[in-house]
Amino acid sequence: MKVVKIEIVNKQRNELLKRNEVKFRINHEKSGTPSRVEARQKLAALLDVEEGRVYIDKFVTETGSMIATGEANVYDSADQAKLTEPKYIILRSSPKTEKKE
Repeated sequence: MKVVKIEIVNKQRNELLKRNEVKFRINHEKSGTPSRVEARQKLAALLDVEEGRVYIDKFVTETGSMIATGEANVYDSADQAKLTEPKYIILRSSPKTEKKE
C-alpha cells in the first residue's frame, strides 16, 4: 500500500440514517492518488471500524495537487449501510474482481 497521510476534517452524526458523515483529506505526496478501496481501508483503520461499514461517496484530487478530499459515511452496522447506500456506491467501494471467461 502507498504511503499516505489521512486526516479527518469534519465528523457529523446523522441519527436518522444511523451513520457518521465524515469529511477527510488524504496527503499523498511522492505517490499517485490512492484508489477508493485503499482510501476506504485507511479510513476504516483510522476510525477503528470494520471496512464493511465505511462507504466513500466523494473522492477527488484537484489537478496538480497532492491532496485528495472526500466524503464518507460510516454506518452503525453493515446491514444498515446496505439498506441506505445506493447500489453503485456499494459496487464502487468493493474491490474489483476479475471476470472468468
